[in-house]
Amino acid sequence: MITPSAEQIERLKAEWTDQFVTVNAAAPELKRFEGRVGRVVTVNWSGKALIDFCDGGWYDIAASSDFLTRADAEAAKTYDAKANSAQPRPDRQG
Repeated sequence: MITPSAEQIERLKAEWTDQFVTVNAAAPELKRFEGRVGRVVTVNWSGKALIDFCDGGWYDIAASSDFLTRADAEAAKTYDAKANSAQPRPDRQG
């Protein structure tokens, strides 16, 4: 595996951070994200985009147009930053 240089990482961060994206569901490992819009939180030092799909987790997917597609304005509207499966449960709080 080739580690990206610091300059490449900064370029990927500038390109992908805070973008609304969908995944290329043709890749079998990404099939579970098909039809979902996520927001790229940042790009890590491995060159992977950390994506929030509003389900309580962040997922690292290669920051490349081979795997990610920018969502159009209509699709981006479906992203709900407040929707999250990791909400507090008052009935389980101590």
